[in-house]
Amino acid sequence: MKRLGVALLAGFLVAFSLPPWGWWPLAFVGVALLEIAVGPEPSRGARFARGMAFGLAWTATGMAWMWQLTVPGYIVASLIFANLHGLAELASPNGRWRVIGRPAAHSLVEALRFSFPFGGAPLATLGIAQADGPLAGIARVGGVILLTWVVFQVGFAAGGLISDARRGERDLAPAVSASAVAVAVLALSFVAPQGHGTGKFLDVAAVQGGGEQGTRALDVPSRLVFERHLEATRTIQPDRDLDLVVWPENVIDVVDFETSEELQLVAAEAARLGVPFAVGITEDVPGQPGRITNAQVVVTPDGQVTSRYDKVRRVPFGEYVPLRGLLDALGAPVDQVPTNAIAGTGPAVLDLPDGTRVGVAISWEVFFGGRVRDGVKHGGAFALNPTNGASYTGTILQTQQVASSRLRAIETGRWLVQVSPTGFSEFVTPEGDVIDRTAVSEQAIVRGTVELRTGRTWYVRAGDAPVIVALVVVFAGSWIATLRRRRRLLAVRETSDAVSASSDARGPEDLVNVRAAP
Repeated sequence: MKRLGVALLAGFLVAFSLPPWGWWPLAFVGVALLEIAVGPEPSRGARFARGMAFGLAWTATGMAWMWQLTVPGYIVASLIFANLHGLAELASPNGRWRVIGRPAAHSLVEALRFSFPFGGAPLATLGIAQADGPLAGIARVGGVILLTWVVFQVGFAAGGLISDARRGERDLAPAVSASAVAVAVLALSFVAPQGHGTGKFLDVAAVQGGGEQGTRALDVPSRLVFERHLEATRTIQPDRDLDLVVWPENVIDVVDFETSEELQLVAAEAARLGVPFAVGITEDVPGQPGRITNAQVVVTPDGQVTSRYDKVRRVPFGEYVPLRGLLDALGAPVDQVPTNAIAGTGPAVLDLPDGTRVGVAISWEVFFGGRVRDGVKHGGAFALNPTNGASYTGTILQTQQVASSRLRAIETGRWLVQVSPTGFSEFVTPEGDVIDRTAVSEQAIVRGTVELRTGRTWYVRAGDAPVIVALVVVFAGSWIATLRRRRRLLAVRETSDAVSASSDARGPEDLVNVRAAP
């Protein structure tokens, strides 16, 4: 029970390394404590239980905001992720090679969370904790999954060295070698390409309409949200330096945007300022009752909608309900999400009237490195993250989203503009620095100049696949090395037993005869 308690403590430490607490060194301490709690030669049941306890404390704390979205979903998600980390421990080898196998297994679990369940739920992931730490640059080498492995590897190696020292074990080669690779990856991050500026700049105004947090679309009329953003926009004075105005995700909710009064009012503001607007809309799908789209569109000063991106990664139990029919039959409150959003299929970009191409990740999508990467691969010179976190009180989700935006900027070497109705809105540099972050619930205009950039980082070129393949190879290699070591030890033991048995079979008389022989 003592070791189980240490595993729980390890999970809580990792959770508190995440925003909004943000004590990033605790991630390494927590992982090291997990290794100490599990130990070098635990039973199968002990491995699973301690890994699960670690995962439960970590994810249940880091995803506490999800309680406001769906209580059953929060409980199920916490248990799923906890069990996955329990399985990572169960699947990993014991012995000297555990300090290589365990980090790879847990990193693969984190990689799985970007696609499972329901298309992925990368909530409270380990990489988010490092957005404000010295390792964040690793993201431009191999994305957040490589960054996650480095944290796990350093933590497990440190914990393994402590455990082995207590046992008098002096074989430090696996832990030291793996740590050296992690350090080499960090060194690569300082020389890895990060894109480069074009010398062209865009003056962008991000509009945060303000309002109370902890409100749902069913509680607040969509027209009120729209009017708040219209009111804030009217405080912007015409300025020949201004190039673009950005509104958050789905602040316009209409049946058909192109025939709506809302389009006319947005176009009037675009004409007054003489610049295009990128606005978030939600509208019905023609001929499909109960289906909606969530999109970001470009409105020109002459009232035309010239570019559109429909959100690809939808929020399960937020924008659609997986297995709706089954859950409804079981009595689940599926009516809280009355419509199902359909997924977009196009590239993650918007085109501005002057030809500038912008990468777009709508809200939830910014937690997935592949979405901003897709926009940059298709020519995005900077990135937008229009979002809407108004449904959640507190700042757990909002600060983790800011951290995710920072990682996406580093991964792609692009400026990123995040804009939200109630916070947070800010500009993020290609190095991951946050500029002019708003306060929660305030009405504000955040204005800044972003440089249009080109060039590709290694992550943009290669994506997550090479890192995942490498982790599979490392995990398999740890098992191969473990099994070879076991065979060698077994062979030595059998030889020793054979020699011992031979000596016993001779007996004292044979020994006398041997001594007497010429």
